[in-house]
Order: sequence, then structure tokens, then C-alpha cells
Amino acid sequence: ADVISFDGHVVLPYRFRNKKMKTLKDVIALKFKTSESEGVLLHGEGQQGDYITLELKKAKLVFSLNLGSNQLGPIYGHTSVMTGSLLDDHHWHSVVIERQGRGINLTLDRSLQHFRTNGEFDYLDLDYEITFGGIPFSGKPSSSSRKNFKGCMESINYNGINITDLARRKKLEPSNVGNLSFSCVEPYTVPVFFNATSYLQVPGRLSQDLFSVSFQFRTWNPNGLLLFSQFADNLGTVEIDLTESKVGVHINITQTKMSQVDISSGE
Repeated sequence: ADVISFDGHVVLPYRFRNKKMKTLKDVIALKFKTSESEGVLLHGEGQQGDYITLELKKAKLVFSLNLGSNQLGPIYGHTSVMTGSLLDDHHWHSVVIERQGRGINLTLDRSLQHFRTNGEFDYLDLDYEITFGGIPFSGKPSSSSRKNFKGCMESINYNGINITDLARRKKLEPSNVGNLSFSCVEPYTVPVFFNATSYLQVPGRLSQDLFSVSFQFRTWNPNGLLLFSQFADNLGTVEIDLTESKVGVHINITQTKMSQVDISSGE
């Protein structure tokens, strides 16, 4: 399959020949893999209030569709469905959207959801293009608040058109921001498993004023020590732990009468 790697900036548009696309039936299929929990996979919109968006939100897949609205306003036709979880696991996930009028089948990795759209219209009216990997910046609030997709896609098919093949043969023009490449680079991450007695020790960085650390973790245990470090010259310590499923950061400064900073977050 043709694989496309999106860098989180580039957007790939498929422009319609007749500037407008009015469809009663749509079949859209693609596969994606990513380590990011947010990002727009595809988006199209029309001037009559129609739109279609497939995006990741908090590592779940959200499909939004509006086949147009009447005098009651745009909210009336808006339909949104959420499916899946932990989709930022850098494994391939398959999505198929099949629409006939107001009836939709949304399939994610063999899990099928059937639903009907709100409103009373059957046709999806889109203008100019449908984009993959993000929303082109239009100055509208909707385009700036959503992150572009960063990761890989393959086998993108829009109503019988092989988008990945067109992109590889340079028949489509990606946005001039960012880069498209045609191989999927594996991220250099190595997961480490800890039992209750093991730990990982790394050398500190001498004479650095800044202490910075980032990591991802998952566990079934509500309590445990995640990180501990001693500052040089006996200035104090920093500790990150799990206490009753909340992450706590504790900074002890020894020089100033044992002042302590405690921050707790999450649940």
C-alpha cells in the first residue's frame, strides 16, 4: 500500500473538478497510525453549512457530519459520533465511513456503529475540495483551534478515488507548509517495564540551572514512585509519585528552612 507520512503541518487537498460536489452516497476508507492524541484526519465543508470531519480527540475517533440545516440554525443538522480509545498507540487502525442519505455506517477496526444524521437533508454539498491531514487555514475559528494530523496514513480512498496513489504520483498539490513523505518512520521510543523492585538510573547533568523531564506511563497501580532526583550541592530533592491515582510533584528546597512545593494533578 502507498503510505503517506504527515508532519503535523502539511495538508493534502483533493480538489473537485466542478468546484462543487453534491453526493447522496459516500464511501471513505483509510488507515492511520500515530503517537498523537489530537489531529484532523479529513475535512470538507460547503457554503450551505454542510461539513464532514474525521478527527482524533483525546485519542478517540470523532466523526462529525452536517448535511445542511434549515432556519433553525446549524446546530440542528449537526451530528457527532465518538468511537474507539487509546488510538495514539502507533498501531495501524482502519476506518470506513459508508453513507447513504442520512444513514451512516462507521467502522473502526471491525467495530461497526450505525446511526442516522440529524436534520432533514440527504445530500452532502461540499465546495472546492476535501482535505486529508488537517484543515487548511481559513481564518475561521474552526481551522486554528484544531491540530493537524501527525503520523502515517495509507490506502486513502474517497468515493473510489485512490488518494494515496494520486499523491505519490504528484497529481495532488500539498499545502506549502510542512512536508509529505512516502515512508512511515518508526518513532525512537523504547518502553520500559518496571516491577515493584526495579528502577532505572540515569546520570544527572552538572551545572544546569534547568531541570526538565517528560515521560508517558501506564499502570494499574494507584500508588508508586515515578521519579526521584537529588539536586547538586545538597540543595534539595524533586519527587514525582502516584498517590491514590493522582500524580504528585514534590520539590524540597533545603537551603531555605525546608520549604516544600507540592503539586497534584489528574485522577
